[in-house]
Amino acid sequence: MIIVADSGSSKTDWVLASDKQESVKFSTAGLNPFFLSEKEIIKIIQEQAPVMVNHFPLIEEIYFFGAGCSSPDKREVVSNALSHIFPRAFVSVDSDLLGSAYATCGTHKGLVCVLGTGSNISFFDGEDVTTGKHGLGYVLGDEGSGTWFGKNLITDYMYGRMPADVNAKFCTEFNLTKDDIITNVYLKRGANSYLASFARFLSEVKTTEYGKQLIKRGLQEFIDTDIKSYAQYQEYTCHFVGSIAYFFTNELKELCAENGISAGKIIRHPIDGLVDFILSRSHIRA
Repeated sequence: MIIVADSGSSKTDWVLASDKQESVKFSTAGLNPFFLSEKEIIKIIQEQAPVMVNHFPLIEEIYFFGAGCSSPDKREVVSNALSHIFPRAFVSVDSDLLGSAYATCGTHKGLVCVLGTGSNISFFDGEDVTTGKHGLGYVLGDEGSGTWFGKNLITDYMYGRMPADVNAKFCTEFNLTKDDIITNVYLKRGANSYLASFARFLSEVKTTEYGKQLIKRGLQEFIDTDIKSYAQYQEYTCHFVGSIAYFFTNELKELCAENGISAGKIIRHPIDGLVDFILSRSHIRA
């Protein structure tokens, strides 16, 4: 059996594939080693993925691609956790950017953008990704991400910058207080996921002038800050993965066209394409 995982900060998509039975798909909480320890990752997997844990003697290979897994020490945190649960398996841990590149580019060169809870970008040369100065996280970066939009929605609400109709809808849906926000952002773990959870509201008001302008501002900031930092950005196809890219596909394509960017695949979950790519290279077949 083989396990393939694609993990963001909010959610991890898993596929358990075997040559003897149909593939099994399931999800757990996100497993970002910047926010979780090895023991916490083990606990989440054991509690939320019993179907996988119960098959541990049969697991031969594990390929994990996750947010926060760009450095060796953070990859080791996840690798140690997986090896603890699956001691007989070969374990490979790499960044979500490489997983997204496999799912979108395959073996072709291109720019790969993540627009989900957080945001990031890399250049894929057909074999590996080259990460640069981006991926600074929700405090310093994450332009155009769910966290970025959530932060702007909350501050617009608290500062009274929302139009009356949007403000009333936001108030009814979330009923936030300043104490709620301060507690969740500054005193609890998972502030990025908390902020990103408000981004879904933007889909509900995307036809309002306020919604249109906020969406445009966030996506344009990602284009200006991240995509255009690559001098040859117009020479390569630019692929996008993540919920923000998926739900605002039309707005994203329009802005790409305006900025001379060739938009390629725009997918919400890279897991399906990722599984196909890994299986094509593994000796195990689903």
